Amino acid sequence: MIKTSVLFVCMGNICRSPTAEGVFAKLIKDKHVDKYFLIDSAGTHAYHIGDAPDLRSQKAANDRGVTLAHLRARKVNREDFVNFDFILVMDDDNYANLIMQCPEQYKNKIHYFLDYAPQLATREVPDPYYGGKYGFEKVLDMIEAASLGFLAHVQKTDRVK
Repeated sequence: MIKTSVLFVCMGNICRSPTAEGVFAKLIKDKHVDKYFLIDSAGTHAYHIGDAPDLRSQKAANDRGVTLAHLRARKVNREDFVNFDFILVMDDDNYANLIMQCPEQYKNKIHYFLDYAPQLATREVPDPYYGGKYGFEKVLDMIEAASLGFLAHVQKTDRVK
């Protein structure tokens, strides 16, 4: 069976991208399609390599039944462009950073995650790191919407039944 591989990317890999990984993992498990996916998350910067997700992200996610504590931050590497079918970024800065690093033949794999939630009328998931509790809740709402849209997009292919 060919799995659809998905990499969620933000700056430090401690707030948005691990939240997206956790939310999407829960969604595909709940929908009984997790066997069709390989998912991971990473950051464009090496600020937090090896660290667990931000405790505020963990708390907000836990309140919605999503566990993030087992995840550890890592930096995007060159092999990711080869190994992942979809590289889903959270904002303009990270999109630009990846496009600069990415070999030309793999640039078509890089997408804004929120393009799968057009009803939100934005392409960027805001970084909640310097905000309060509401910022983490808003990010979760946006990620949940994009996760549903992305899953629907992938299910239109023959990869996921």
